[in-house]
Amino acid sequence: MGTKIQTTGLIIRNMAVVGEGDRLVKALTRDEGVVRAFVRRAKNLKDSRSSATGLMCYSHLHLYKGRESYIIDAARPLESFFQIHFQMERQALGMYFCQLAEELAPEGAEAGEYLRLMLNALHFLCGAERPYQMLKPVVELRMLALSGYMPDLLGCAACGKYQDEQMLFRVDRGEIYCRDCYQNKGAPALALNVGALTAMRHIIYSDFEKIFFFSLSPDSLKALSDGAEAYMMSVLQKELRTLEFYKSVR
Repeated sequence: MGTKIQTTGLIIRNMAVVGEGDRLVKALTRDEGVVRAFVRRAKNLKDSRSSATGLMCYSHLHLYKGRESYIIDAARPLESFFQIHFQMERQALGMYFCQLAEELAPEGAEAGEYLRLMLNALHFLCGAERPYQMLKPVVELRMLALSGYMPDLLGCAACGKYQDEQMLFRVDRGEIYCRDCYQNKGAPALALNVGALTAMRHIIYSDFEKIFFFSLSPDSLKALSDGAEAYMMSVLQKELRTLEFYKSVR
């Protein structure tokens, strides 16, 4: 049947029902990255695989690796994050995070840091410890950095100036410029005030344990959110259906 693998994973997409009760899903796993897998008898509510392979469920998985896909032979739920589904905006944001993982996490390779980021984001999304509007730029920027798209925020790309009252973020290049150096550049850029740039640097460069913990004024949070989303869109070069859904219910 193929190679047998035991790992942990987060279900990031329910794709289709196949046959008389099987389900096709995508999971972000610790050891194999993003995998496309068939869940046997997933419609049988008495089978643990049914509850363990719902969207945004984190589970211990027994996988068989085939040529083109995996089979989830057994699954045991570890965390369901069920509170997310009680509020539409939070559910929509969680679905957006799942699509980002599907787009950016590797396939067939270790993805422990991606999984850690997702699990922490969903944990905070369940509760009131952190304003969940602040979670979105953290997940966007940190996941882009993990994927090799870390923006250069150390200083102005032209003169090296570390800080200005306002810096300009070139999302097409992932670079920042001070106001003096950005004159007559001709390409659009987003303004980042001191608070937004400090938060962006914190998300990108801090140890993982610290990335979710910072505070911002409403104006700085908006600048951070706009900059992170614009940079993500510039990297992916595609519309994300879950992002549009999140915006429609926000």
